[in-house]
Amino acid sequence: MAHKVVWSPTAIEDIEAIASYISRDSISYAGTVVRRVINSTRNLENFPFAGRIVPEFGVETIREIFAYSYRIIYRIENETVTVAAVIHGRREL
Repeated sequence: MAHKVVWSPTAIEDIEAIASYISRDSISYAGTVVRRVINSTRNLENFPFAGRIVPEFGVETIREIFAYSYRIIYRIENETVTVAAVIHGRREL
């Protein structure tokens, strides 16, 4: 059964901040990065456990996938996958 993927307000703010930061140098590249991040979450509908467990939490239902150098952190609850945050890999969680 397919899961529903939803984005938290924090994750949406993260994407907007990433796009704003990258667009200072290249609007085109900012769009490419944002599209890749969003497209990366589409597979979570059918494969929510495909990402690795977030090492900082060690909880089975809190996982992450990667797009470029960004960590896409999400939580699996019943039939819903909630994208919680999108952070740069060099930032602390």
